[in-house]
Amino acid sequence: MDDPELIEGKQFASFERYGDFSSAQSALLAVDLSSEPSRQDNGTEVELMRKLTMILGEYQEQSYLLDPYLENLVVPVAECLRAHARTRTSDPASKSSTVRLGRLAELLYNYIKLRGYKTITSFFPHEIADVTIAIEFMRLPDGPCAEPSQWTLRYVVLLWLSLVCRIPFDLDQFDEDGQTGGTASALESTAMKYLGKAGLEREGAAILLSWFYMRKDTKKRFKTFLQWSSSVINSTDILQSLGVLQVLCEFVKSGAPEDTQAASQALMEMSETISDSETLTENTLVRKYRAKLLSRIGLRLLPPRPRLSRVQLRALNDGSNQHSSGNHGGDDGDEIDVPEELEVILDALFKAVQDRDTVVRWSAAKGIGRLSERLPSDFAGQVMENILHFFSIHTVAGATVYDMPSIAEATWHGACLASAEMARRALVPPTLLPNLLDWLSQALYFDIRKGAHSIGSNVRDAAAYVIWALARSQDRSGFSPHASKLAEKLVAVSLFDRDGLFAHGIDVLRKTDFYSVSIRRNAFLTAAPQVAEHEEYRPALLDHLISITLRHWDVVMRQLGAKSLRLICEINLDKLGPPCIQRLARLLTSVDVATIHGAVAALTEIADAYNQFSYSGDGTRREIFILINRIPEFLVLAPRNEQILGAICSLIAASITREEVESESGSSGLHHRSNDVREAGAAALAAVSSLTDCSSAVQRYFKRGLPPLQQSLGYLLGVLDYHAHPHGLSEVVECLLDNVSMESATRMTNVEARRNSFLCHSESRRSCSPELRTTLVPCPHRSVLWLTHLTSGLDDYTTDERGDVGSWIRIACIQGLTSIIETLFVVSKNLPNFASILPAHRYHHIKRLDNVRQIAGESFTRILRLSLPSVEDAECWRVRGEDLARELFLPDCRENETNWNNGEWLFPKAVRLLEIPEYRKPILTGLVLSVSTRTNSTQRPASSSLAAYVRTLPASLAQDLIEYGLKHLTSNNVVVPVLQTFNMLLEGDAWIAHGGMESLISIATKNVSRLKNVQRSEKLASERAVAISFRVVNLLTFPSVAKTCLSKIADFLVHPYPRVRSGTAEYLYLVDKVEELLLETEWSSTDVEEVKEAAQALVKELASNMEG
Repeated sequence: MDDPELIEGKQFASFERYGDFSSAQSALLAVDLSSEPSRQDNGTEVELMRKLTMILGEYQEQSYLLDPYLENLVVPVAECLRAHARTRTSDPASKSSTVRLGRLAELLYNYIKLRGYKTITSFFPHEIADVTIAIEFMRLPDGPCAEPSQWTLRYVVLLWLSLVCRIPFDLDQFDEDGQTGGTASALESTAMKYLGKAGLEREGAAILLSWFYMRKDTKKRFKTFLQWSSSVINSTDILQSLGVLQVLCEFVKSGAPEDTQAASQALMEMSETISDSETLTENTLVRKYRAKLLSRIGLRLLPPRPRLSRVQLRALNDGSNQHSSGNHGGDDGDEIDVPEELEVILDALFKAVQDRDTVVRWSAAKGIGRLSERLPSDFAGQVMENILHFFSIHTVAGATVYDMPSIAEATWHGACLASAEMARRALVPPTLLPNLLDWLSQALYFDIRKGAHSIGSNVRDAAAYVIWALARSQDRSGFSPHASKLAEKLVAVSLFDRDGLFAHGIDVLRKTDFYSVSIRRNAFLTAAPQVAEHEEYRPALLDHLISITLRHWDVVMRQLGAKSLRLICEINLDKLGPPCIQRLARLLTSVDVATIHGAVAALTEIADAYNQFSYSGDGTRREIFILINRIPEFLVLAPRNEQILGAICSLIAASITREEVESESGSSGLHHRSNDVREAGAAALAAVSSLTDCSSAVQRYFKRGLPPLQQSLGYLLGVLDYHAHPHGLSEVVECLLDNVSMESATRMTNVEARRNSFLCHSESRRSCSPELRTTLVPCPHRSVLWLTHLTSGLDDYTTDERGDVGSWIRIACIQGLTSIIETLFVVSKNLPNFASILPAHRYHHIKRLDNVRQIAGESFTRILRLSLPSVEDAECWRVRGEDLARELFLPDCRENETNWNNGEWLFPKAVRLLEIPEYRKPILTGLVLSVSTRTNSTQRPASSSLAAYVRTLPASLAQDLIEYGLKHLTSNNVVVPVLQTFNMLLEGDAWIAHGGMESLISIATKNVSRLKNVQRSEKLASERAVAISFRVVNLLTFPSVAKTCLSKIADFLVHPYPRVRSGTAEYLYLVDKVEELLLETEWSSTDVEEVKEAAQALVKELASNMEG
């Protein structure tokens, strides 16, 4: 199956829905936050909140478009929160609606999620009075912030506190008399309370504490916090430790450098404690914040040094600023003292950049880049050398990236990220650039098999990121010697990698833009051949396909690689084909099954290319065929070898020539359990059949074998080339008839085998259509017999543990009938006995709507479009009711777009075909099945259409339904739908006649006590069966029918299933004057005797009520 196409999200140019959004927000803010909403109001507010969230979600990827509107949007929400907080803190008797206040906080949280807390909190109120309001509101004992579910509210209020905490006034002035430091203590204790929480409250508390300790009037408290933090780290409390690290990271980042320098010793000791604790280092976030903290400590220990001369970025298509970097020496202030702690910090970051988690590696890489930017050039060069060393840690001389251990992924990814951060800042010395590019060329192909998948896409992405950074920061003279080789690799990776200044640059960029390569199939089969038109890139593309893609762990990638290789070779097959064949031949000796499969698939495509384009390539195809002998036999015969065996069979079909026609290699595939392999094996023998008569081989397969061989027989007999050789066509037809005939002693019991036999017959008819005169004229009864079997196959409703497997046969029969009719109509003038080959009355039997209605509908419209056969009395073969059918279906059905799966479109039209007597029974059968389905999109329109239209039809419709039910009385798959259809008609007052009621009651109550199908016994015993199912109240008003129904009620009331008994009693409750007895009896009781006595009394009372 092809990959689904990439669905592009809508790109916005502005906040187009501002008006709609603002109106919805105003309506939400207009509610009273002090009172709980009514049920109706709550539903309206929920819908408003859902609408606001949905609109914001649409702009998640382009959130910057909201910036011009943020003040108008966020300020009213924040003011609404402040007003309510002021009311709650000033009036102890006031209340809060936690539901409405929660929605208000959720709206603010959505803004924060969209644009970040730094942007949104700038619009929060921050007047002097807000300090007391926010603190008291957060600390209300019975306030909304105390509700466990209100985490968004607590997060928002903590961020609000972090903003008001920055007011440049001493907090002491907010203290009450005699409580010096009370306000500061309240702020600190409030934040400390949530510092150990698992949710976003911890982040809000950390931000609040970091700004709190940056204040001049509370700075002295930081020393105490450091001591407490050290004890937390030593206790190995994960959540508390995370909170502490977040506070320290924010403090070191935004606080004064001298404060960090004064606390550096304590901070370094905490870092060392974390590294020694197995419990803490197991947590990814702890390791991430440790790397972040260390890098920020290092930045505070080093003086800032702007490097503008190093980062003069240039556009890729601009020749200016060619000498933008390279100033790694000279008088740039390199004479600085590097603190000793920096070596410890860098060593820790070098370890973190190899961490198993990406977030840790990314944080460490950014830290290395930022620190290197402040280091002397020589020191930065040493850092770059250490980074390059990471690439060689898991590399063995002579080995490829495929031979590395899986742990190399983290090391290579971290090295690429660190290299990118260095390159962005123009910190890669020219002497190290060739070495770096060499490693990056390997990283672009990094792909390691791990279990049933591969890893390395992140390494390849990071390598591309490094190259982008280098192209933006390196000078042209240093980069140009490597441009050609790098371009080849980048183009190959952009086309074939599914996770991510040059020759013909503009044209190649046009062919490999995002929209071309984002869809995998398009990248391989369209973009790659287009790029390969440029000879400079052709060798790199071929090399990538053969060395990388054909060895990929994913079979779909290998198949696409093989097709892409063929398309590129077709540019100049005589020149490109032989070298590729030689390289593929070497892959056949690999020990890796995936590599062999990829090579075989590619050889198949190349052989087919030689065959298709009629090159003088029989010799080359023969060479390819001989290569099959290189594949180890044990691989072909091994269990679970479907990929290899199927590929070999396909290779035989594509490469076999007359000289190798004696080979029967494809016969092994016919015995395989895989459908794909059996089809490939049949295709291989079909190729042989075009070269020689296979009658003797075909005769051998007529013998019955295991199910796989039975299923293969249909594949094989359908694809043989009967035009080239007869292959015993008469015997083939007889064999296929025996396979599906109900009277045949050798009828196949396997569903797939019968389906393939039906499909095979229509395929064989098409392939030998020029010879139909010689095959059908002498034996017209065979054609009639096939039409009979195909028609009977429409009634195959076989089910097993896989579900309705009979639908496979019904689809095959519908397609087969249509195909045979089309073929016979086309050659009708060459068939003198056409009427005996395709009797007109047989032809009309295919007009049947089935639950596989898409196939049936497509076939129906194909028949409607057929011209009449060129024979006498051609009108006999005209579709009955053709004018009505054309009016109903053809205007809406185009060649490749039909509406048959749309029940709302189909069933109102389908019921009108019931007017045509020839179609009534088969179409009614299909409608009954649709009415009884559990799929609402089918059941609802089918029921309403049938009920609305049935009044215009003759009374015989009901009799047709009853006859259908009586014919299949033992099949629940038929009886249940029939009774449900009658129930639907009665409920819709669409059937009032009494005729056939006795038969209908007999169907529903046949052996009630022995029914094992709960649906049939319970539901049809209840409102959906007999008197109870058919509106008991209404039926009991007709004396003749009511007496019959009444005699059956006791059978349901004493049924072995308690659920049936209670259901029957429940529906009988609708009848007046029996409520008391119904309510007094426990109908689901296990006391059967008590239930029987109650049932007899109930029936007796109902009977007396009728007589009265």
